[in-house]
Amino acid sequence: MTSTSTNANLTRSVILASVAVLSWSTVATAFKIALSHLTVFSMLYVATATALLIFAITLIFSGDWRKLGHIPARMWGMTALMGLVNPTVYYLVLFQAYDMLPAQIAQPVNYLWPVVLLVLLAIFGHQRIPGAKYIGMAVSLGGVVMISMGGKGITGSVSPAGLALCFGSAFLWALYWMLNDRFKNELPQSVSLFLSFMFGLAYLTVGSLFIPLEVPSTEGLLSGMYAGAFEMGIPFICFGIAVRITPNPALVNQMCYLAPFLSLFLISMVLGEPIMPTTYVGLALIIAGIVFNQYFASRITSHKK
Repeated sequence: MTSTSTNANLTRSVILASVAVLSWSTVATAFKIALSHLTVFSMLYVATATALLIFAITLIFSGDWRKLGHIPARMWGMTALMGLVNPTVYYLVLFQAYDMLPAQIAQPVNYLWPVVLLVLLAIFGHQRIPGAKYIGMAVSLGGVVMISMGGKGITGSVSPAGLALCFGSAFLWALYWMLNDRFKNELPQSVSLFLSFMFGLAYLTVGSLFIPLEVPSTEGLLSGMYAGAFEMGIPFICFGIAVRITPNPALVNQMCYLAPFLSLFLISMVLGEPIMPTTYVGLALIIAGIVFNQYFASRITSHKK
C-alpha cells in the first residue's frame, strides 16, 4: 500500500469514525426525549425497525444481500442468539435504565463494558487478567462510585435498580462483543447486523403479543426513529468501516472516548440537567481506567517479567 493510499484511508477512517462519535454523543439526550413520549418497549420497537431498514439498504447497495443464501446453518442459530442479546435484551435493559436515571449517570456507567469484558474473558475464555489491569478496573469502578454519589445532588437519591440495569447493560454489551468477535470472520458486518436486527425485530414482534405497543405521537415516532438511526444504524456501519480500513486502529478506537464528554454538553444544553462536577471527574476516571488497561497495563506486566 502506497503512502498516498494509506493517508487517504486514514482520512476516510477518521471522517467515518467522527460521524459515529458525533452520532453516539447525541443519543443519551435522544433517549430521554424519546422516553418522554414512548414506553421503553415501544421506543425499542420503533428504533429497531428503523435500524433494520438502514441495514437492509446497506446490504442492497453493498451487494452483500447475495450472501444471505450461502450462510451456514449454524450461523443462522448464532445470529439468532446475537439478535436476542442485541438489540432485544440489551436495549430493553439500557432504555429502562435511562428511564430510571438522569442521563448523565446512565450514559457513563454504560461505558464500563470493557471492564466487564475483561472479567467475562477470564471466566469463559480462560484468559488470565494481568495484575496491572486490576488497577485500571479499580480506577473505572471508582469513577462509577463518584458519579453515583454526585447523582444524589440531582435527584436526591440514585435508583439502585437503575444502576443495576446500567451494570446489566454493560454486561450484555460485553457478551455481544464476545459473540460478534468470535464469528466476525465468518459473516460480513453488513450481513451480521442485518440478521441480528431481523431476529431482534421478530422477537419484539412476538413480545408485542404480551406487551402492548402504543400508537406513537409524531414526536414519539420521530425521536424513536432518531434513536434507531443514530445509536444503532448509522454509527454501527460507519465505525465498522472505519476500523476495517484504517491504518491506525488505535486512533480510531480512542476517538470513541470523545462521545461521552460531548454527550454531557448536550445533556446540559438540551435536557437542562445540571452537570455535577463529580460526573466529569467520574467519567474521566472510567475512561482513564479503560485506556490504562488497553495501552499501559500490558507494558507494565511485560517489564516485570
